[in-house]
Amino acid sequence: MKKKTSIVLTGVGGQGVITAANLLGKAAVNAKVGVFVSEIHGMAQRGGAVVCTVRMGDVSSPLLPSGTADVLMSMEPVEALRNICYVNKKTKVITDINPIIPFTVAVGGEQYPKVEEIFKELSAHAELFTVDALKIAKDAGAIITKNTVMLGALAASGVLPFTSDVLLETILEAVPEKYKDVNKKAFDGGMKAIKK
Repeated sequence: MKKKTSIVLTGVGGQGVITAANLLGKAAVNAKVGVFVSEIHGMAQRGGAVVCTVRMGDVSSPLLPSGTADVLMSMEPVEALRNICYVNKKTKVITDINPIIPFTVAVGGEQYPKVEEIFKELSAHAELFTVDALKIAKDAGAIITKNTVMLGALAASGVLPFTSDVLLETILEAVPEKYKDVNKKAFDGGMKAIKK
């Protein structure tokens, strides 16, 4: 097993990036794996960028040097591109395919790049996996489970230093009883999306 696992999670405010990072951290603790979690979320409440790092195993800091991420998990395509500094050719980039259009684009001040161009650029730098997390979350029964879908995809990547069952149990412990089934479906959907 690898001595260190470094994961960067990114997206925009309201997508559950920080929740996903905290759940990963709790899963590592449950699996008795050393872990550090950090978060940067400036204007997250206003739909701004959110970046979290989760480092597991033989690590002594949550800080991640450029080009050393094992996984870059993004809830939003442009945010994956914005954090490309963390990847190398062996990094797995797992991103949702659904853009969140920033208000600067909506009011006509900026342009959102074509999603195909984003994916082309990402795949030139790392191993790219795309997931329609929005559709999978809707099919599971709640759009709010999009971060659970992405955690399922992450679990299926084979990078985590513990089993997918540990992560799923940690998620299910954290949600109210009435949402357990929806989250399980979302997690399984994310896993299947990567295994395809």
